[in-house]
Amino acid sequence: MKRLLILSILAAFCLPNAQAQTKKTSGNPIFPGWYADPEATIFGKEYWVYPTFSDKYEKQVHFDAFSSKDLVTWTKHANVLDSSNVKWAKMAMWAPAIVHKGNKYYFFFGANDIQNNETVGGIGVAVADKPEGPFKDLLGKPLIDKIINGAQPIDQFVFHDKDGQYYIIYGGWGHCNIAKLKDDFTGLVPFEDGTTYRSITPEGYVEGPLMFIRKGKYYFMWSEGGWTGPDYRVAYAMADNINGPFKRIATVLKQDPAVARGAGHHSVINIPGTDEYYIIYHRRPLTETDGNHRETCIEKMVFDADGLIQPVKITNEGVAARKIK
Repeated sequence: MKRLLILSILAAFCLPNAQAQTKKTSGNPIFPGWYADPEATIFGKEYWVYPTFSDKYEKQVHFDAFSSKDLVTWTKHANVLDSSNVKWAKMAMWAPAIVHKGNKYYFFFGANDIQNNETVGGIGVAVADKPEGPFKDLLGKPLIDKIINGAQPIDQFVFHDKDGQYYIIYGGWGHCNIAKLKDDFTGLVPFEDGTTYRSITPEGYVEGPLMFIRKGKYYFMWSEGGWTGPDYRVAYAMADNINGPFKRIATVLKQDPAVARGAGHHSVINIPGTDEYYIIYHRRPLTETDGNHRETCIEKMVFDADGLIQPVKITNEGVAARKIK
């Protein structure tokens, strides 16, 4: 009996470790907790994800980050930025974007869910020396604090073009703007025609813009539908340059009633030196009715011979381990 008891105790302690060692896929969600609007990127040989902390607006006042060397095992970095370091941000800190430039990390975020041009809020910028922060407000005020061309200043994406220029692409309420960023990210610079903001809103656009270049083509992606509804999804367009025109091609990502609901607001990473792409997105478990109960997930994203993005099937398994060489 004693021998059996000792073996049972040893098995209880050893089993979790054995399971961890044999975990072959990331699983979805890739880390626990209610997190949405993930910004995914690669720094060196590490993957990083910066999501929205998905809670009531007045409780969305901080950001956590997650890092991984293989897409399977993730480390949480708590409170990389919170409202104590952004005096003008009171609630609804959303959908970060991050850029590594020089020896600094620049963290863009939306705050305060502004509904008109009299409210303080919009898109801010914070800066840190390390990807895990702590980040501190760079400007002491929003970078973009007005509703322009009908675009609520949220859901910003920072795009680095081939010529070295950084752009900010953003907007909610069914409108999307693009603007040029100053080299130090402290402001905007006008386009050649003197305008500062250009509307690049494609058909079906709602929010969550993203852009990347693959084989000389500019891919513009965005979310459609209502963020709490079953029609939330990701679509895309392609063009030969950043000015478009961007004509909607197809839906890439959507819910699967057998897996999860409300799949959308994504980011994309490309393994350096390869044609391997991953889409990182949020979705709502079938068991949840609270709009803020969203989880961060990952799938592979593939292209056909014509460069078209193939529809992504959402899974519970996620992706296999992939270290960056």
